[in-house]
Amino acid sequence: MLSGKKVLMIIAHENFRDEELNVPYKQFLGEGIDVTVASPVKGRAAGMFGTVFDVKYSLDEVREADFDGVVFVGGMGTPSVRANARAVEIAKNSAGHKVLGAICWAPTILAKAGVVKGKKVTVWLGDDPEYGMKTSKVMENGGAVFVNKEVVTDGNIVTGNGPNAAEKFASAVMEKLSE
Repeated sequence: MLSGKKVLMIIAHENFRDEELNVPYKQFLGEGIDVTVASPVKGRAAGMFGTVFDVKYSLDEVREADFDGVVFVGGMGTPSVRANARAVEIAKNSAGHKVLGAICWAPTILAKAGVVKGKKVTVWLGDDPEYGMKTSKVMENGGAVFVNKEVVTDGNIVTGNGPNAAEKFASAVMEKLSE
């Protein structure tokens, strides 16, 4: 059990990837972790496949210092989170002394925050229209070493490559939290 641990999960207000929120969220709660879900905007957030989550905190209302871990959820809404200065700041402030997780497209938020230099990471392999290149290239441009695996842990950074990796990703985050 990891009771006493606190995790902040950050989702897009629209088009977060359902499984990447739901699977880790349930696993974390099942281990006794106190989970807070935040988004750039509070209120009703909508997943890509119908999940609705009542977000009680905007990113401006949470303090990353209050958490043991921060997890960025991916999905088509990732660019809206990546464009949020507070989301990038949370990633920056959490690197090095908290467990920092990102799954699917969300590792590109860590690259934008400049916290993956020299780190082995994975990411959903696809086109990133904002940057006009593959997501793996976005990670490499951020100084990361891209590894084509489901889940990669390097130091306190845990990355997953998509919804099929959600369970393994959550387990890897919990493993780091237990250290």
